[in-house]
Amino acid sequence: MPVARADDGTTIGYRVIGRPSAPPLLMIQGLGADARGWVTQRPLASRYRLICPDNRGVGRSGRPHGPYDLEVMAEDCRAVLDHAGVDSAHVVGASMGGVLAQILAVRHPARVRSLVLACTACRHLPWRRELLDEWADVAQARGMGAFVQQELRWLVGPRSLRRIAPLLTVVVPLILETPVPSFVAQVRAILATDDRIRMQLAGIDVPTLVAVGSQDILTPIGDAEELAGLIPGAQLAIVRGAAHVFMAEKPVAFNRTVRGFLDRVEAGEPGGEAGEASVA
Repeated sequence: MPVARADDGTTIGYRVIGRPSAPPLLMIQGLGADARGWVTQRPLASRYRLICPDNRGVGRSGRPHGPYDLEVMAEDCRAVLDHAGVDSAHVVGASMGGVLAQILAVRHPARVRSLVLACTACRHLPWRRELLDEWADVAQARGMGAFVQQELRWLVGPRSLRRIAPLLTVVVPLILETPVPSFVAQVRAILATDDRIRMQLAGIDVPTLVAVGSQDILTPIGDAEELAGLIPGAQLAIVRGAAHVFMAEKPVAFNRTVRGFLDRVEAGEPGGEAGEASVA
């Protein structure tokens, strides 16, 4: 597994899947997850070279003491591109990774060919701030197992919970293996991020797709609509019957949506017209 070095010396491990000559696709995971969270997206490697970092604190990346900062974590992703020898890449970010992708696109626009923002948001809402505080408190007091038991409903839709086994073999082990200090540090970094960065999203001028599950209660459709409205020309795709971790719940629909968007961009098309699409 290759290892990049961040500006502060923290090691950032990352996985590369796909042909060296394929268009690069940087895939940034969310809170507490490492690159293994993209396991159901491996089919994208038939067309793209997937570059999947472990965010600081998880997986094979370094685990510096907190506090963490999402601006710094976005720079970690830039360091991964540097280490991989990639001048610019398509970028997919999920949840917290979607915020990192937004920061990367704003701070380093020349490094981003296109942007896919999945199950994410661009501002703090009071109820979500309280919820994340609760997540950090539960994990710190009782461990990640207690967090899974108490909070999984925010991540996985009710339909998927009814057919629980396949999905949870992907999601739950990743959560349980997350070091509590790293999880808490990432939560605090999310809460400390300045909402004003959303005012810079209007400057993003690459093709952008905002995707969300129709059952997402953590970053619901309203968050996706706001993002799509702030980024010029952005498209909105709603994946029916899926919640927050819809890339694992509905991998075929997610992959088809992302692949179609990226293929259009690679073909020199604008990625499609701005507007909303519903995906089965």
